[in-house]
Amino acid sequence: MFVRSFFLLLFSLPMLSQAATLDYYLPLPIEHYQSNIAKPSETLGFELGERHVRHDQLKQFFYKLSAQSDRVKLTTIGHTPQLREQFLVTISSPKNLANLDTILEKRQVRADQKATTDGPLVVWLGYSVHGDEISGANASMAAAYHFAANQSPEFETILENTIIVLEPSINPDGMDRFVNWVSTFYNNTPNADPNHIEHHQSWVSGRTNHYWFDLNRDWLLLAQDESKNRIKYFHHYQPNVLGDFHEMGANSTYFFQPGIATRTHPLTPKSNTKLTSDIAKYHAKALDEHNRLYFTQESFDDFYYGKGSTYPDVNGGIGILFEQASSRGIEQDTINGLLTFEFGIKNQVLTSISTVQGAWDNRNELKSYRKKFYQDALKLAKKQKFKGYIFQEKKDKYRLEHFLDKLAQHRISVYPLTQDYQVNDKKYNKETSYYIPLAQTQYRLVQALFDQGTSWQDNTFYDVSGWTMPLAMNIDFDQVKSTRGLKLASTTWSKQIPKQQVIAKNAYGYAFEWHHFLAPKLLNELLAHDIKARVATKPFSTEIAGELRNFATGTIVIPAALQKNDTQNVDWQQLMIDASHAANIELFSLNTGLTVQGVDLGSRSLKPLIEPKVMLVGGHGISQYEAGEVRFYLDQMLNIPVSVIDHVRLSRIDLSYYTHIILVNGDYSKLSKTSIKKIKHWVNTGGVIIGQKRGAQWLAKQQLLNAEFVSKKQLNKLFDTEGLNYEDKEALSARKRISGTIFESTIDNSHPLGYGYDDSYLPLFRNSTLMMEQPKQPFVTLAKYAKEPLLSGYTDSKLQQRVAKSAAIIAHNIGKGRVIASTDVLAFRGYWLGSAKVLANSLFFSKAFNASMKAPDKKNKVDKKSHNKDKSTP
Repeated sequence: MFVRSFFLLLFSLPMLSQAATLDYYLPLPIEHYQSNIAKPSETLGFELGERHVRHDQLKQFFYKLSAQSDRVKLTTIGHTPQLREQFLVTISSPKNLANLDTILEKRQVRADQKATTDGPLVVWLGYSVHGDEISGANASMAAAYHFAANQSPEFETILENTIIVLEPSINPDGMDRFVNWVSTFYNNTPNADPNHIEHHQSWVSGRTNHYWFDLNRDWLLLAQDESKNRIKYFHHYQPNVLGDFHEMGANSTYFFQPGIATRTHPLTPKSNTKLTSDIAKYHAKALDEHNRLYFTQESFDDFYYGKGSTYPDVNGGIGILFEQASSRGIEQDTINGLLTFEFGIKNQVLTSISTVQGAWDNRNELKSYRKKFYQDALKLAKKQKFKGYIFQEKKDKYRLEHFLDKLAQHRISVYPLTQDYQVNDKKYNKETSYYIPLAQTQYRLVQALFDQGTSWQDNTFYDVSGWTMPLAMNIDFDQVKSTRGLKLASTTWSKQIPKQQVIAKNAYGYAFEWHHFLAPKLLNELLAHDIKARVATKPFSTEIAGELRNFATGTIVIPAALQKNDTQNVDWQQLMIDASHAANIELFSLNTGLTVQGVDLGSRSLKPLIEPKVMLVGGHGISQYEAGEVRFYLDQMLNIPVSVIDHVRLSRIDLSYYTHIILVNGDYSKLSKTSIKKIKHWVNTGGVIIGQKRGAQWLAKQQLLNAEFVSKKQLNKLFDTEGLNYEDKEALSARKRISGTIFESTIDNSHPLGYGYDDSYLPLFRNSTLMMEQPKQPFVTLAKYAKEPLLSGYTDSKLQQRVAKSAAIIAHNIGKGRVIASTDVLAFRGYWLGSAKVLANSLFFSKAFNASMKAPDKKNKVDKKSHNKDKSTP
């Protein structure tokens, strides 16, 4: 076990009369560095730590560094949603850089190849994935200067045999959001008061990216552009070691891994922790030399593979998390004394350099580890009682290809079927089915994505415990115990360019089916251009090209009789055809309004649809993550505009402009009486309000939602605490939490809010203990949990039983309006495509259902204590 070091010295610096110069950060005297390499201050116009560097200034420094040094190569890897450049900085010997592509190609591990121990070591250092944890991005400049200008013969030897990769800013958009904040409140006279506004950001914080996503949860899920841009290069370099540099609360010190050993994912080899501990000695030595406080083996875990410090662990490398106490400004008073921005930067510089040195001294062990990691993967696959996974999605091409694309980005081999196949009395059609063999180099990653584990050695989790990707995307899958009779293509899946269909422009009407993931996008595009559309609330059958075609409820019908070209002679049919091609959704030409079976096209069962006008309530106290997930799903994936309005402004807003209001998880207790009165009037006169988690709980408290919530007191009674000692407190707390688990629900797909679901099976994601009792009144429960609901992740058996008695989604009338409530996160982290459709259905079909509910019971008490409040975590 690695021995933790603690020092009794205060870790604060004395107040400096002027900004620290570069030599403060470097381990060698400044004369040991090449004089022709410009210092950061010569590019920035100020010293490191004197101010917070913007992304454009950071980029300017690295462009100049690459121009001055033949050790440095700068590579653009993509752009953020706000069009800031993402770039990598590769530092090595000139010879290695000249042959970089060849070197990296030889490192590639493919299904038919073995990992090699030849070639240079690769060390990747990533900084400030949370944009407001900015000491890392600033430290990257000093670290890069050290690597590029260090003239010592020993370091030249390292560079001849090592490739160092820096990602100076993993989250450029969040970084600049934070820098703009602290710069706005920057004082000429330093102010260390923790209460000063400089240290307290507004909503949303710089932690998240443009869409308010935590990019340090997205390495596995690949929902965001920044992550997709990076992952290609991660697999191109395949680092032996990856350092992930963060910040934590101001009253902490400095953390580096290993973390809590019992909270490491079982797919990670035990030798990974051993190597992490070996390299940790170098961090300890570097910090000891400067009398810096630090700790290890506490707080943080290595379980969820979607973080920068864990994704390498399932890809043959060693991921290492670093956490610096954050000054969240220039300086801040803490329990350890004065914490300065400069002090934090120096710690990150010291451990950046110690990471490279520690990796270099352990290079043989790291190379052997990587080779054995992939060799063992094939051996482990052979020990399993099944051969691989088979999956299918019969109707929704988008969800299927979205899933396939994520697997391909993770370098997982997936093969199309060439013949139909049967598993457990279930038919997998060759046209829509694929097979993933376990026997491949990415065995561990395959298992990480498909596994449905529910209990581990230590059931305390820093992040989610269940993230099974096919469940999230509602993709049907099975284990294949024998491949006998399984016929596969000889090559792996690759994305195909869709063929455009020819659509007649003289039809009676047109139709498209709602099971397509992008059907809401197509519908909204049509409605936005004043093309009239209706939804079928009853099925019908009609002849299409001489064959009988059955259309389910939820089918969208565009009757020609209702359309008109505007004064500019816009061709509505061509606009509709172009939109269907863009969404890759089949558009059916209807030649008559008289159907063969079911309702005719002029029936009142085809309900008129209107373009939704969506308000998303935001502001201080509202979860920026859940708000971001809703915004991302509607705005980025479906092209539906979302008006984000701070809750403090609601009393001044004309609500009549909006058709829908969405309340995600958050604290709504500060809404004024005027705002509440306006919302109630708006709903009763026809508005649709959607509440998620504490947003739903607030609706119940305001007598808008008729639902009873399980109280904290009721949940506490589930757990016997007799005989527990103080040391059992943490374990009990873990049992009482649902930190991130997947549950099975049954959705009523005959309900308009359930349109587009082929069957009633729907996995839902839950990360709180907030529960709604199942209503006794019929027709108001859209989704309820299965009798044995746990699908993936950990939840104590007592809570499982309580969840099984709960309603997942409730919807009912209130006056002329509708209220829709869920205790689950419907669009979790941008990859939960299965349940996200409920949100789209709520926008378009909320007036297609009629489920009256008796007036809410005014005696119904709502538990004021929140359940598992969102909290910012590294």
